[in-house]
Amino acid sequence: MEDSLLKCDVHKENKLETFCQDHQQLCCSVCVLLNHRQCCSVIFISDSVKKMSPDMRHLSINLQTILDELNKFKSTQEASIQYVDVSYSEKLQEIQDLRNKLNAALDVQEKTTMKELDEIRSTLQTTLKNDLDNCSRLKDELKQISEAVNVLYDKGKKEIEFIAYIKCLEKIQESKTYLKKNRVDVQSSIIFKANIAFEKYLFEQERLGMIVDSMQSLRLKMNPDQMMTVKRISEYSVRISSDTRSNSGIGVCCLPSGQVIVTDSYNKKVKMLNEQYHVSSHCDVPCSPEGICQITSSEVAVNSYKDVQFISVINGQLVNGRKVQLQHAACGIAHHQGSLYVTSGSALYHYTLDGSLLKKLYEDTGYYDSVFKCAVSPDGDRIYVTNNSQHKLITLATDGTLISTFKDPKIQSPWGVHATPSGQVIVVGAGDNSLIQVDHEGKNKLAASQRLSATTPTCTRLLLDLVLAI
Repeated sequence: MEDSLLKCDVHKENKLETFCQDHQQLCCSVCVLLNHRQCCSVIFISDSVKKMSPDMRHLSINLQTILDELNKFKSTQEASIQYVDVSYSEKLQEIQDLRNKLNAALDVQEKTTMKELDEIRSTLQTTLKNDLDNCSRLKDELKQISEAVNVLYDKGKKEIEFIAYIKCLEKIQESKTYLKKNRVDVQSSIIFKANIAFEKYLFEQERLGMIVDSMQSLRLKMNPDQMMTVKRISEYSVRISSDTRSNSGIGVCCLPSGQVIVTDSYNKKVKMLNEQYHVSSHCDVPCSPEGICQITSSEVAVNSYKDVQFISVINGQLVNGRKVQLQHAACGIAHHQGSLYVTSGSALYHYTLDGSLLKKLYEDTGYYDSVFKCAVSPDGDRIYVTNNSQHKLITLATDGTLISTFKDPKIQSPWGVHATPSGQVIVVGAGDNSLIQVDHEGKNKLAASQRLSATTPTCTRLLLDLVLAI
């Protein structure tokens, strides 16, 4: 170990002999010759030791801190590598689904066009067949009259000749009128005029959509302190026939596909709503579900008493996946790029997606539900936590360091906190059904809604989460 410390990092064969105080660098003889000839303070290491006494205890603490940060960064990046592979598979499926949708749309257009083609063909054939029939009829009638005229000619039957003469003139006139009315200048055929605008637009496109990494997209779109307004409020029933109690919606998550997934605590169900907010699928869970967060574009995590249940959307149906058992209660849950954050009511924990506990980030045991619900900023730099009993919002760094504390008279018993994809922070108060937007640092109020009425506070919470998710 000592030999490796004494060697120059650049010139491996040379021994460190001097210390450049100008650059605060250890040097061998070659380093001095090449890079430090003009420095004013290059002294031997033996002389430097006499002037400076290193604080090895402080150095050891700094080393351990940096090692911890590197290990955390390494774990995060390893999780991100897996997350990239997962998101790649998901986006590949989305591209294939889009192509299938386009194919289906083209198939419909082709069928519509072919139907019109068949209809026009049938119409033309019917018209032409009618023309043939009429022509044959007139031709046969004229032929019969012509034969009768030839038979009666020079027989002296004037009355019959007169009748034949008049009938012959009528048929000749009828034939002339018919031919004139149905004059054929161009032979009948079918013409197809392609939709040039559609074809041109299609060939002008280079790709089915844009592919960007999530952080680049966030940098382009993020304006975390842009004020939001509530444009509309709507209530929807999520009750299904198998429910035994009235619905209690605790958590809401909106997937990129537009599907909304809600937890129904009283009925121990997780339900998926379609774009019309009708229940399209549901799955049962053993314990009353509370919080929910998105893991991937087709997977969510739901926390209940002391576990986290992962649920996937497969072929339009909710399917229970793996379950992670916890050693503490679970009140709230949030996710960011492979990091899972779970609140217990008194502490905030950092887990990996496989359920490995990395660290207890923050703790407050002084009050009930002092570490209640949580959300993560889209860039992953901040964690927002509601303190339900003390009516405040806590903002933490990802290492658990307290950044700020926010209180406002309008927020009573803050229930939920939500960070939008653009970084705006919304706090939902259960005590008075209020809604407050806080700046991304969690220090100042940006906007507040009027008190929102609803059938029950639970309904209000469900409703507000839906508005924010959408």
